Amino acid sequence: MSLGIQEITLILIVVLLLFGAKRIPELARALGRASYEFKKAKETIKKEAEEIADNVKDKPTEYKPEDNPQEPQV
Repeated sequence: MSLGIQEITLILIVVLLLFGAKRIPELARALGRASYEFKKAKETIKKEAEEIADNVKDKPTEYKPEDNPQEPQV
């Protein structure tokens, strides 16, 4: 689904009527800041997940029989 020039023009006119010409730059700045913060948070989470995955790969797991006891024989 793509927007044509008519749809974009209509959306811009509605935004202009709803918010006025003075508030549009403020809204654009707020949207830009929110986008920046979202990208920064996404990168932080991605970096932390990669670090955790690397730590898990590096640690060998040891099998301990007490971790998985067998059922008692009757």
